[in-house]
Amino acid sequence: AAHKEGIVRRIVLPAYHFQAEVVVALCDLERQVAVAARRIAQHRGLTARHARQDTLRLAKLPDKRLLVHGIHIRMSQAVALDGNKAGIRHLAHLLLRHFVLHAHGIRVVLDAVFNHVGRGFWAFRDVQERKWDSPYKDWFHISFDGDSCYGDGFWYEGWEGHFELVKLNLQNPAVVDYLLESVRRWAEVFGVDGLRLDVAYMLDRDFMRRLHSFTRELKPDFVLIGETLHGDYNQIVNEEMLDSCTNYECYKGLYSSFNSVNMFEIAHSLHRQFGGDPWCIYRGKHLLSFVDNHDVPRLASILTDKSCLRPAYGMLFGMPGIPCVYYGSEWGIAGEKGGSDGDWALRPALDEPAPNDLTTFVTQLAHLRSANDAAARALNYGAYRNVVIQNKQLLFERACDDATVLVAVNAVNEPYSFGAGELNGSFVDLLADDAPTVELPGSLELAPYEVRYLLRA
Repeated sequence: AAHKEGIVRRIVLPAYHFQAEVVVALCDLERQVAVAARRIAQHRGLTARHARQDTLRLAKLPDKRLLVHGIHIRMSQAVALDGNKAGIRHLAHLLLRHFVLHAHGIRVVLDAVFNHVGRGFWAFRDVQERKWDSPYKDWFHISFDGDSCYGDGFWYEGWEGHFELVKLNLQNPAVVDYLLESVRRWAEVFGVDGLRLDVAYMLDRDFMRRLHSFTRELKPDFVLIGETLHGDYNQIVNEEMLDSCTNYECYKGLYSSFNSVNMFEIAHSLHRQFGGDPWCIYRGKHLLSFVDNHDVPRLASILTDKSCLRPAYGMLFGMPGIPCVYYGSEWGIAGEKGGSDGDWALRPALDEPAPNDLTTFVTQLAHLRSANDAAARALNYGAYRNVVIQNKQLLFERACDDATVLVAVNAVNEPYSFGAGELNGSFVDLLADDAPTVELPGSLELAPYEVRYLLRA
């Protein structure tokens, strides 16, 4: 879960998608979650009466283990709902309601799809049944002069040619009001702290402006993060629209630089975006950084040299942006895109946690970012500057008013010695055991595939 200004409070990995609707973070000690779940379920089951399919009831579920963010949680009793909504999804909501997550410093960002809905969406079904007479026909981009591939008796616009996904008309005030009321309920009832906007690059700009002002009134620190692929991120990440967006340019630069043994690529992208020159385009912005997600191959699959997993995560947490870790990738699991089962290999159900040395390293990097100290301020807010760029190695600087951190990365299976005036003096070796202070004579030795974070003392 990412703080909107770039501070990583916790490293929270996405939980499983249910009906591809919601990603909810659950993290707590086993006993606390189980006790809280039972108490909340009992209370809500006795008092809550929601319209239509939201009537709560207690349900005894078979004893089973739920793998949530690398933590094994045994649930012998949970909440189920009448209707077609998954019980675990609403159990997560109830836990949010009672601040289990917030009590642990975790903020929750929902994956919100406002561009389109499924064909089973209630308003679209009304159009299917009543055609011209439906009061919801203007909720979509519909023409009664044609027909759909499903034989609905009218044509409609789908998402990028996928007609199982019906595009919403975000210029219709009734649609906007409906969506904003949903956001209000998520924030006020379930305590949600922000939204990750699916296909934000396609959303109506006026809608995003309205969403921005609306959520700021709900919660001043409500965060809006957009899914974007390419183009100028400033078009939607600004004071009127979104707080952040996915940084696909640097995603490509990260894995590609290691695969081609060409660190100039990622160094160029980072300077172009965050460097100190006047023409650098995203200075002061905190974009969402990642090495993989639910739409692209796992890092362990796309890297040609699997030993580069460690330096790749070292780059991710050292560079500007909000580092995001996809569930399971902190264990180095593989996952290819576009197999016989589509993209499901990217989103497996995991039976058991599989922590290893990579997990320990990623955890260490996350702790450095989330600490309340000078090093964390430099890594979260510091300016970016390339110091030494080689094909196989990169040394860059993150500096703010009261701290400077040098990040050194070796991408190959051979030692290397950096030489630079910036390496002269006393430094705290942040990733070493007990973080000792070291004296450097203007040079730095790196072992194969090593990453070092050096805080100037």
